[in-house]
Amino acid sequence: MAQQGINAANLSSYQQQELMKAMEEMQMKDSLSMYTKLVDRCFGSCVTSFRSKSLDKSETACLEHCASRYLKMTQRVGLRFAEHQALQQKRATDAAAAAAAGGS
Repeated sequence: MAQQGINAANLSSYQQQELMKAMEEMQMKDSLSMYTKLVDRCFGSCVTSFRSKSLDKSETACLEHCASRYLKMTQRVGLRFAEHQALQQKRATDAAAAAAAGGS
């Protein structure tokens, strides 16, 4: 079964605004979730001593490296997901076109 997407052009102005608002809320939740995961992973891996109020040089370097790797990994996964979604959409479109051509 092919997935049906939302065509914003067919929505009223109010519905378009509500859709944009919902999308912005989802993006905010995703951003906060990503930030929380980054902090949990990197802090847990890099901060090992609580003897002072500030981080030592090795902890700072570890956190910077961990955060950089995490952000690069998240970006790469996002790109791969977008590629997969585009491929799935193309397959669905091709299947629908083949079905329409075969049915006429």
